[in-house]
Amino acid sequence: MSYEIKQQDKFKFIEEGEGEPLLLLHGLFGALSNFADLVEYFRKTHKVVVPLLPLFDLDIFHTSVGGLEKFVQKFIEARGYTNIHLLGNSLGGHVALVHILKHPEKIKSLILTGSSGLFENGMGDSYPKRGDYEYIKKKTQLTFHNPDTATKELVDEVFEITNNRIKVIKIIALAKSAIRNNLGEELNQIKQPTLLIWGNNDTITPPFVGREFNRLIPNSELHFVDNCGHAPMMEVPGEFNRILDDFLNKQTPTTTTVA
Repeated sequence: MSYEIKQQDKFKFIEEGEGEPLLLLHGLFGALSNFADLVEYFRKTHKVVVPLLPLFDLDIFHTSVGGLEKFVQKFIEARGYTNIHLLGNSLGGHVALVHILKHPEKIKSLILTGSSGLFENGMGDSYPKRGDYEYIKKKTQLTFHNPDTATKELVDEVFEITNNRIKVIKIIALAKSAIRNNLGEELNQIKQPTLLIWGNNDTITPPFVGREFNRLIPNSELHFVDNCGHAPMMEVPGEFNRILDDFLNKQTPTTTTVA
């Protein structure tokens, strides 16, 4: 299922459906395709929005978690969204956390899956190896419990990125920014209902990271998914959507008509 990429000023995004905004933030090697099943499922009940984060378009000074958060803030302002259900995977989760801490007023709920912000394993100290397709393929497969989830198309995308010197510099800058920007002492400030969906086989942000988020974020609930790695919305979309649907239904108060 392909969706129209819309543009407003410098912002490129997809926006499907009507209702309260469900705003999705992808990770460091993420793309719109990461959320294909999620968009198709929730466009029936929500306005599903996926901005293309400018991972490789910011100047090096702003190539950071904070720089991406400022982009998201400007995007939300430009589009006029309110009552937002903000969802982030991996680095996108980290950006979502920084945003809700700085600008909580328009966020109705927070959803994190495989989020950085407390701890994450990198791609390894020898990463990235330029020009070694098999190495990049194996590293991409580590994102998932089932290595077959790393399709050739996905591996090709990562390989193309890692073969571009400028993009590699930006990746390293973003990864270092994420490591420096530990939010452990601030998470207790988050007041919104928060959903944590974690793969039991996540090796990048292992299960203990999900438990720590659950401990530190006051109004949070944690769901583990078996046979699943770092990107549950890609690897187990059916289970992911069911958990998210239940959570979102709880955020919409039912109105009772009195005769």
